[in-house]
Amino acid sequence: MKQKKVVIIGGVAGGASAAARLRRLDENAHIVVVERGPYISFANCGLPYYLGGTIQDRAALTLQTPESFKARFNVDVRVFSEAVSIQPDNKTITIHNHNTGEEYEESYDSLILSMGADAAMPPIPGIDSKKVFTVRNIPDTVAVKTYIEEHQAKKAVVAGGGFIGLEVAENLRDLGMDVTLVEMANQVIPSIDADMAVQVHGHMRQKGLHLLLGSALQKIEDTETGVSLTVNGETIDADLLVMAIGVRPASEIAVKAGLPANAKGALIVNSAMETGVDGIYAVGDLIEITHFVTGEKGYIPLAGPANKQGRIAADNICGIPSRYTGTQGSSILKVFDLAVASTGITEKTAKALHLNYEKSFTFSANHATYYPGATNMSIKTIFEKDTGKILGVQIVGNDGVDKRCDVFATAIRAGMTAKDLTELELCYAPPFGSAKDPVNMAGYVIENMMSGLVKTFHWHDIEKISKDPNAFLLDTRNPMEYLAGTIPGFVNIPLDSLRDRLDEIPKDKTIYVTCQIGLRGYIAARILMQNGYDVYNLSGGYRLYQTIFG
Repeated sequence: MKQKKVVIIGGVAGGASAAARLRRLDENAHIVVVERGPYISFANCGLPYYLGGTIQDRAALTLQTPESFKARFNVDVRVFSEAVSIQPDNKTITIHNHNTGEEYEESYDSLILSMGADAAMPPIPGIDSKKVFTVRNIPDTVAVKTYIEEHQAKKAVVAGGGFIGLEVAENLRDLGMDVTLVEMANQVIPSIDADMAVQVHGHMRQKGLHLLLGSALQKIEDTETGVSLTVNGETIDADLLVMAIGVRPASEIAVKAGLPANAKGALIVNSAMETGVDGIYAVGDLIEITHFVTGEKGYIPLAGPANKQGRIAADNICGIPSRYTGTQGSSILKVFDLAVASTGITEKTAKALHLNYEKSFTFSANHATYYPGATNMSIKTIFEKDTGKILGVQIVGNDGVDKRCDVFATAIRAGMTAKDLTELELCYAPPFGSAKDPVNMAGYVIENMMSGLVKTFHWHDIEKISKDPNAFLLDTRNPMEYLAGTIPGFVNIPLDSLRDRLDEIPKDKTIYVTCQIGLRGYIAARILMQNGYDVYNLSGGYRLYQTIFG
């Protein structure tokens, strides 16, 4: 039987996962991994934390070395070896050895493309400055760290408010540096909606980070001590600039070889990770994905899907039918003391696709409130209006955000509804949760909305409602809460005295109720509805309103 030869271009995430899976399935296969850099299977998600000193040992970032990978999996790993062209007709690739300068051809029976993505570098004047850095790999990160140490850098600008930008900004701030983050959009973290990002903005500013939203980096000029940056026509001086505005698929050689790609350069593959060119597969940050929730094509570069896709490609090469069912974008980010997690789609996406959706905002403690250290987490849930099917969730909080988002991610993958969330039996003990878990609570709120037990209005409806002469605005919090701050125009009648003061509430008007987070408002709405009133409750209550409007 002929020995199968599989060549893998790219030795990180999807490539390393594919190589290990191939060996477990086929002990006799000849497996070659070609990596242009010096490292394989490194923890690129850990790079910002090495920069900030949380991870002190650089070796901890390298999960495998070429030597250890060879010893365990008998894989021919060639670092400093860059694939410069693909010849699909004769099933060969051309490899440039950066150590020797040699170029040679390598044949394959199957080829897995896992080149990942490169940092996006816009055509800004001065972008080629030696004081402009990226954080995509270990050499990049070492270069930033070395520059800071050698130049005793005190002031940095980070361009980009995505995951990498925020992680780099936080870690530079942890080093004691003066850090400015520049983001073109009106919010950070594009995987959440603006009304959830506001809480993150406030926290970042509290931590001393300068946040410039809706701001464009226009020009970079070297100075004697650093760089002079033009942002929205104004000048910012810094010791260095870190570019983190996003990534682009490193697909040049694949596109030149005639492999199909979308307008952004992401390779088009089927569910078996096949490119449509005989014997060639592609995985990871290189490819276009199908969104699990919407079925839309898109680009979501994440390590988890990349590893799964590498495994799937290996399965199919070895004759095991395996399919990738789509990416739902489950992710979590540490932003100083906050955890920000999301899965599924945002309201932005739901609105753009004209979906028949609704949303809820809930605030729930991470564990029993009588147990010390309880803190609230903010949860925004997007669901189908007719069925209650969960479409997307965003959570901002502290401890326990990760496990709740994982439950929601599982629920979305399983096609669960709000009713299903109410029936989930989740772990409870005072240090870890509540008898009604935040996931259950989100389900209860949505179930109440769908069953007609309560009608809801949202923070963005308030301006219009406040001008409606047929609206009566009711704040059901206690007097001390009300005096500390309320939404303009709302009249205070505390919940516990509501039944005795119904005569103060006009029956010929629509009643719009708020409380602190929505729970007392719901109870008030139920009292009023059963007394003949037309009532709406503010989702997320005054807390959400205050977070958004200050």
